[in-house]
Amino acid sequence: MTIETNLQIVRARIQEACASAGRNTDAVQLLAVSKTFPPEAVAQAAACGQRDFGENYIQEGVEKIATLESLGLVWHCIGPVQSNKTRLVAAHFDWVHSVDRLKIAQRLSEQRPATLAPLNVCIQVNIDGGAGKAGVAPTEALALAHDIVVLPHLRLRGLMTIPEPAADFATALLVHRQAKALFDRLCADGLALDTLSMGMSADLEAAVHASSTMVRVGSAIFGGRGGAV
Repeated sequence: MTIETNLQIVRARIQEACASAGRNTDAVQLLAVSKTFPPEAVAQAAACGQRDFGENYIQEGVEKIATLESLGLVWHCIGPVQSNKTRLVAAHFDWVHSVDRLKIAQRLSEQRPATLAPLNVCIQVNIDGGAGKAGVAPTEALALAHDIVVLPHLRLRGLMTIPEPAADFATALLVHRQAKALFDRLCADGLALDTLSMGMSADLEAAVHASSTMVRVGSAIFGGRGGAV
């Protein structure tokens, strides 16, 4: 199937999940994960009205951003950010979903060009304690959030999670609800957050039912690949 058809199917899934969960369709944003796919594929999705794209690999993402600059797209870094790549991320991306250390947040803030709007960031939380997975522990998220929110060139938007694949809807829903509960605790502590980035191709319905505001979908839009999102 074409990218256009795939986008229609994914958007319909989001609409149906929102209806089932009693939520407005516009409460959930679609982030198209374009990692490993060429600029031409991104341009095809953009021609169908998709504006937000996620990249895991920073150098690859920077090259696409430059190639497609005229399209006015919004670019999200959703992969790990090492210290030696923060300057590239700060200069080229609009969002970073994968902040899990204060050091990285500080470098992003220091290196964000003054000519650009504040960099939107989410704290990545290892919500289910997956071994060897990136993300701050849930018990440490509140302190990190308060440290990040005062940095001058960042705008803390919320949380991002990548839980282990779930066997069924109920299991996925339980894990996603843990993330929502943590999000609510941070908001109750005075943090003005609006983004809960969770849910991918296989589990977006459960994520929407658990109040996700942004689902990250790659393979269901662009096709299969190793390590599909």
